[in-house]
Amino acid sequence: MSEVARILITTDYLRPGDEVDDLLRSRGHETRYPSGDLVADLAGVEGALVGHDPLTAEVLASADRLRAVVRTGVGYDAIDVDAAARAGVTVSNLPGINANAVAEYTMGLLLASSRRLVESATGVASGGWPRGDGRELRGSTLGLIGYGAAARAVVPLARAFGMSVLCTTGVPAAERTDADVEFMELPALLAYADFVSVHTALTPRTRGMLDADAFALMKPGAVLVNTARGAIVDERALAAAVREGRIAGAALDVVAEEPLPADSPLRDVPGIVVHSHLAGQTAEARRAAGIEGAEELIAALAGRPKHAVNAHLIDLLEEKRNQ
Repeated sequence: MSEVARILITTDYLRPGDEVDDLLRSRGHETRYPSGDLVADLAGVEGALVGHDPLTAEVLASADRLRAVVRTGVGYDAIDVDAAARAGVTVSNLPGINANAVAEYTMGLLLASSRRLVESATGVASGGWPRGDGRELRGSTLGLIGYGAAARAVVPLARAFGMSVLCTTGVPAAERTDADVEFMELPALLAYADFVSVHTALTPRTRGMLDADAFALMKPGAVLVNTARGAIVDERALAAAVREGRIAGAALDVVAEEPLPADSPLRDVPGIVVHSHLAGQTAEARRAAGIEGAEELIAALAGRPKHAVNAHLIDLLEEKRNQ
């Protein structure tokens, strides 16, 4: 049996006594849950299974016993991986863990946008009976920004609806093996696509990537869908583009600040619908993320992480220390 570790679990759908808790305890580990003070909660723990918690350099500096962090999802932009590496803390994510959930949700947003389902239901709830027409997905063009697991899972679903699929990605050409996808640079994709769906990670390069210049390239009837990270989109530019009719609208599962602030420029813009970051939140995806996250944390605490995103940084720092 591996050394006993104290483990903090902050992922909001994981609870004391559930199967993840039972799994970790069955391996001899102790579990604890958040009190509302992240710094205090991390004190004395060796491992952490986390959701979207901001593990900044300052927070990590106070966690002097921490050895491994596992994000129960794909994106890890809330974690300062460089600071973690300097502290010798491995950071893992779970690549592809919710790809099917995100792909199905993406299709849901495409359908809801094209058929104005939210507007119809809202109109009926307020006493009306909206009868405006929609548009069919068949024969339209979907542009994917990114070619990770979720984007790849969208492709066969979109093709089943009769859509053509374009993609812009930094993935090497040798790995672009899907014959149903036409790969091109971002400006061309924005110009051709009827729907643009974001599936790329938030990085310094992609932050604010979809700005006023990007929206100016899109068709007046185009719709933006974002299930990735809110900060990839310049929200003021998006609100202006929709208000002014430069694009038709947007369906956003993620925003730059969550929950959506009362003064967000996205509020009260006809054509923009904001959802509450649910793309990866299915019972199936949550269960898989919890179990696989726990297994990854157990492996990481034993020095054998499978999905560490900063292992190379730790190795590099160790080499420098030994020189």
